[in-house]
Amino acid sequence: MVRLTARRGTATLALAGLYFLLPMAASVVFTVDVPGQGFTTDAYGQLLGAEGFLPSLLLSLALAAATVALVLLLVVPAALAVRLGAPRLRPVLEIICSLPLVVPPIALVAGISTVLRWGPEHLADTPFFQTFTALQNPSFPLVLVIAYAVMALPFVHRALDAGLRAVDVRTLVEAARSCGAGWPRAVASAVLPNLRGALLNATFLTLALVLGEFTVARVLGFQPFAVWIVAASGSQAQLTVAVSVLSLLITWALLLILAFLGGRRAAAPTTDRKNSAR
Repeated sequence: MVRLTARRGTATLALAGLYFLLPMAASVVFTVDVPGQGFTTDAYGQLLGAEGFLPSLLLSLALAAATVALVLLLVVPAALAVRLGAPRLRPVLEIICSLPLVVPPIALVAGISTVLRWGPEHLADTPFFQTFTALQNPSFPLVLVIAYAVMALPFVHRALDAGLRAVDVRTLVEAARSCGAGWPRAVASAVLPNLRGALLNATFLTLALVLGEFTVARVLGFQPFAVWIVAASGSQAQLTVAVSVLSLLITWALLLILAFLGGRRAAAPTTDRKNSAR
């Protein structure tokens, strides 16, 4: 029975792998096998040498890092406070974090653009005018960080809520407090290490959202990596598919790096405990 279940699981994984990898392989073949030229990597060479490739990618990575930091600073304290001090407010927090799923991105960016137009017109003689200017700095548009943080709230909350459900947070905090730790140290040393998987999942989802988001950045007039991809693809078929393949490979590489770093950090405490036990 166990062997049959294992074979079924292996077959399911194999089918899922074929479902995802076959279109990817066909896309790669289409970009490197040009009729009349044979095998060529000119499409990828044009992309990597195109103007704006590296600046747009670096901008998206910086926006992703800032968005991850902002959304975690918002959701983690709120989720812990609700879990420890006010369990009855959990449905309220869940509803608030789920609201971005109800509002389409085009409606969200329409509201943001209206506010950005209204601010300079009515606050030109006040100190808040500089705030609106800083939010729209092309080198690092903070308005995109705020918009992306709002859009990532549902995914981050779900990931953290699943992690909190699997951990007895109250017992961990009480044990740390009984050992003389203050509230910040109890949370940092006892709770957050047990939420490493949930935090890593939240980071994965936020990174994928920021790297793939197009509507908000395009309407507001900024050019992160997703907008540059559409602008650089042009009307050439091979170039368009090569852009899609390259974006997927970059996203997968970043996610694998995060998973590798998270796995090493998770293995380090276990190794330390084994050495101390010896």
